[in-house]
Amino acid sequence: MAEGLSRRQWLLVGLVFIAVALNYVDRQIIALLKPTLEAEFGWSNRDYGRMASAFQFSAAVAYLAVGWFLDRFGLRRGFAVGVGGWSLAAIAHAFAGSVGAFVGARAVLGAFEATGTPAAVKSAATYFQPSVRSLVIGIGNTAPNIGAVVAPLTIPAIALAVGWRNTFVIAGSLGLVWTAVWLAARLPEPLPQPPAPPREQGALIRHLGQRRQWALILAKVLSDQGWFFLLFFLPDFFAKTFGLKQGTVGGPVALVYLLAGLGAFTGGLLTSRLIARGLSMNAARKRALLIYALLVLPVPAVLGLDSPWSAALLLGLALFAHQGFSTNVFGLATDLFPARSVGLAIGIAAFGGNMGSVAVNEFAGWALDRGLGYAPMLWMVAVSYLAALAAVQAIVPRIPDREADSVPLPPGALLAH
Repeated sequence: MAEGLSRRQWLLVGLVFIAVALNYVDRQIIALLKPTLEAEFGWSNRDYGRMASAFQFSAAVAYLAVGWFLDRFGLRRGFAVGVGGWSLAAIAHAFAGSVGAFVGARAVLGAFEATGTPAAVKSAATYFQPSVRSLVIGIGNTAPNIGAVVAPLTIPAIALAVGWRNTFVIAGSLGLVWTAVWLAARLPEPLPQPPAPPREQGALIRHLGQRRQWALILAKVLSDQGWFFLLFFLPDFFAKTFGLKQGTVGGPVALVYLLAGLGAFTGGLLTSRLIARGLSMNAARKRALLIYALLVLPVPAVLGLDSPWSAALLLGLALFAHQGFSTNVFGLATDLFPARSVGLAIGIAAFGGNMGSVAVNEFAGWALDRGLGYAPMLWMVAVSYLAALAAVQAIVPRIPDREADSVPLPPGALLAH
C-alpha cells in the first residue's frame, strides 16, 4: 500500500510530520525551562498556571474556527500561516520580560498551534486516496509523541549551551524554515473533491441539545485535564520533587511521553480485539475505557517514590492509559454520530476538554502556591477517568451496534492534542 505513494506524496507526509512534531516542541519549551525562568523572573506558580491557561483558552477558541479558516484560505496558505504564526509566537517568548508578556505570547502560540492537527488531517483527505489515507494519518499521529520525546532530550541542553532566550529563537526559527520549504515545495496534485454540502444552519445548537453530545463533552472535560496538567507541569514536578537540574530533567520526561506514545497505538487495537472475540460494540468500547481508567488509579503513589526513573515509569503508565482512553473516546464519537456529524461532535468535545483544562491549570497554580503540593491534582487525575466512564454510562447506557454511516478512527489518533 505504501509503495504506491509518489515522491511528492512522501515529501508531503514528511513535511506534515515535521510540522506536527515542531508543534509539540514549541508548546513544551516553557515547561522544560520553567525552573530557570521562575528563578530569573520570580514567577509564582499561579503566574505559570495563568500562562498555561492562556495557551489552552486561545487554542480552544481557535479550534472552533480553524476548519473554516483552512477551507477559506486553502491548505497550503492556511498551514503556512499556522506554522509561521506559532513560530513567530515562539520567538516572541525570547523578548518577554514580564508575566503579562509571557501570557500574551502563550495565547498567540495556542491560537496558531490549533491549526496543526486539523491541517494534517486535511492534508490526508486532500492529497491521498482513501486506500492509503489511514496509513498517512497514522504516520502523522506519531509526530506529537516524537515531538514530546525529542523536546525534553534537547531543549534543556540547548538552553544550557546558548541560554533560554536563544533556545526560543532557535526552536521558532525551525518553524520559519519549514514554512519557507512548505511554500516552495512541489506538492502532489490535489484529488478531485466532491462539492461541499450546504452549510447546516443551527447544527451547533442541535448538537448541544443531544444527550450523546454531552457524553462526549463530559468524557473529554474529565479525561483531558490529566493530559494537559501533566503536559505543563511534568518538568516542574521532577525538578521540585527529585531535585533534578535543568540538564537532567529531560530523560525522565522523555520516558513518560515515550510510554504515552505506545499507549496511543493500543487504543484502537484493544477495542478491535475485544470485538473480534465476540463482544458487542457497547461492551468492547466500555471495557476498553474501564481498563485504561483503572491503569491511571495508582498515579498518586508517585509521591512516595524515591527514584525519578520509577516515577517516570508510573507517570508514563498514566499517560499510556490516557492515550488509550482518549482514542476510545474519539472512537465513541464514531459510534454515536453519523459520518457527516462526527467532525462537529469531536470539535465541540475538544473545545470542552480544553476549557476544562484551563480551570485545572489555574487550580494547580493556586494549590502549589499555598503549599498543597501536587497531591490534589494527582488524586484528581486518578479518579477523573472513572468519572468520565461513569458519565458516559449514565448518558449512553448502550452504544448501538451499527456499521452504516460510521467512520473508523485509526489506532493512535490524537485529534485533540
